[in-house]
Amino acid sequence: MKIRCIAVDDEPLALDLISNFIERTSFLSLEAKFDNAIEALGHLNQHEIDLVFLDIQMPDLSGMELARIIDGKRNPATPRIIFTTAYNQFAVEGYKVDALDYLLKPFSYEEFLKASTKAYRFFDQQKRQNTEKIGQEVNSDYIFLKVEYQLVKVMLQEITHIEAYKDYVKVYLINKKNPLLSLTSMKNMEELLPKEKFMRVHRSFIINLDHIDSVARNIIHIGEHQIAVSDNYKDAFANFLGKWLG
Repeated sequence: MKIRCIAVDDEPLALDLISNFIERTSFLSLEAKFDNAIEALGHLNQHEIDLVFLDIQMPDLSGMELARIIDGKRNPATPRIIFTTAYNQFAVEGYKVDALDYLLKPFSYEEFLKASTKAYRFFDQQKRQNTEKIGQEVNSDYIFLKVEYQLVKVMLQEITHIEAYKDYVKVYLINKKNPLLSLTSMKNMEELLPKEKFMRVHRSFIINLDHIDSVARNIIHIGEHQIAVSDNYKDAFANFLGKWLG
């Protein structure tokens, strides 16, 4: 598997170094290099690229601004980003745009290779996931969730409920003390989960209907958790209760 890359850096020496590192790495393919983010964006709009090695501090359009544009167009073909910068204060911002890694200048080829290998593993897992989707359409017993920098297979029957948490969701599982924290939205989770098994009962909660222990005054009890049914979802939940009670 070859990962199609571009390098973006306004410093000629840094751009040459990262380009050389890419060309030295057997599983990377350098498709183009740019000394400004505007030209890089034009290339990304016209070509399929997997991975962008991106400097942050650049004139006109910064690397972080380009990353936000890329992240705003998120779809299965959206390229991923490894930041290359001399400033460590952008690490949190890099995580918000779902960057795969963050290389702090000056970095060695060993450090570059470590970050690139992480990217290779990500794309390999993504490829495996896409391959399994055909089978998953027939067998919807599980889903894959992005947890940190890996894809985690989660059995549907093990999910008790899901809670919104800032830009993430918390996925609570049977016999697991701590929930999985995944960078996705409640809307995406609704679309991913089978509607006959899962129901949104609040802006911040989706529940597994099979794991309801009891319901009292629009409060759902699942194990030690109490989840309120909000006004926007009361009618749909009442319809479910009518069928549930027979």
